[in-house]
Amino acid sequence: MQKLLQVFKPSFFKFLTTALLITIPLYPKFPAIRIPGIYVAVRLEDFLILFTLLIFLIPMLINFKSFIKEKVPRAIILFLLIGFISTLSGILITQTVIPSIALLHFFRRVEYLSLFFVGFIFIKQIKDNSFFEYLLKILLIINLFVFLYGFGQKYFNLPIIITQNEEYSKGVALRYTAGSHINSSFAGHYDLASYLVLIMPIFISAFYIFKDKISKIILGISTFLGFWLLSAAVSRIAIVAFLISTTVSLFLLKKYKALVTILVISVIIFGFSSDLRVRYSRIMEIVRQKITSVVTVYAQEDGNVNEDRSTSIRFNVEWPRAIRAFTKNPLLGTGYSSITLATDNDYLRALGETGILGLFSFILIFISLFKVFSMYRFESNLESVFIASFIGSTIGILITALFIDIFEASKFATIYWLFTGFVVGKITQNDKLI
Repeated sequence: MQKLLQVFKPSFFKFLTTALLITIPLYPKFPAIRIPGIYVAVRLEDFLILFTLLIFLIPMLINFKSFIKEKVPRAIILFLLIGFISTLSGILITQTVIPSIALLHFFRRVEYLSLFFVGFIFIKQIKDNSFFEYLLKILLIINLFVFLYGFGQKYFNLPIIITQNEEYSKGVALRYTAGSHINSSFAGHYDLASYLVLIMPIFISAFYIFKDKISKIILGISTFLGFWLLSAAVSRIAIVAFLISTTVSLFLLKKYKALVTILVISVIIFGFSSDLRVRYSRIMEIVRQKITSVVTVYAQEDGNVNEDRSTSIRFNVEWPRAIRAFTKNPLLGTGYSSITLATDNDYLRALGETGILGLFSFILIFISLFKVFSMYRFESNLESVFIASFIGSTIGILITALFIDIFEASKFATIYWLFTGFVVGKITQNDKLI
């Protein structure tokens, strides 16, 4: 096995990892192979992920005994094992799923989480202290292209490819209409916004770490491009997640003055977005009217209360459906795909599809993550920027998951777990592994 591993030089692992970092966010979700009975399709990046995983399996198998002792890999494997048992339960016991579709959903989870192992093993293999500088350059280039494509969608009629329903998922090219969301090369505006929650704290934190003017100018420009994209995506929860993730990042790096500056700039920039103002004001108006209707409940006339469509769907359709699935089989749920593609709450989705065991194992991954995070001591360098930013982004994403199935959004989920592997691999770099 060791001889087989030596065939692949560190540069080859770096090439594959770079290909993932660029292809996943930038290549639109055109279907390559259609799957009957569901509008999730196999796409070209899926083949790249599969090939990369097969290559990275070699060092993982060589060091499997040491590998399985690590907290986060062990928690992920447990989650996937429970997910597989839940899938079998849904097929054989509750009979609440179509076997082929349930297995497809399960293997989608395997695919997303496999990127953790790729990132983790990659960092352990290369042991390159300059990798985070390289990663920052790649992310800056990607951010520029994401901005250019999103800007082109809004002002130059570039095509929009989304997967929000069966017809659109066929690769139908749409065009931007006034008042709609920008998604750039992502499959939806929530995917784009969540990706920005992941990378923007890196740019902002790095801006306050670098001393040379050229680096500051580049990072400053990239940050404002990200602000534009985040405003154009018009995701209310992503704005909140971004503010929280950036606050945590700068706090961990002890950049307290910068924290206040960024919060003020954020409020000003987002305040200029008329679409965001309308969406936030709608929520506040609905809350006000709901409170008024409760106060006047004893009067027989409550009046008309406006509804926010996305909120109404969650409370009246998606969340109750997940709870009903949980009650059918509290321990293992009703299996992947049993509550359709959307629940708009990752925790309720896990509870409905995989039961108490599935939800607990999912939460255990993040408990293990934060235990690893607690091992790190921050300094004023780029490595600390990435780790602090990732901790902040993880907190923001966990909040986002209360309202979005963000860990099922392929473009975001694969990048997130790849980054998780990078960070955990770096923090545990001195462990006797690989």
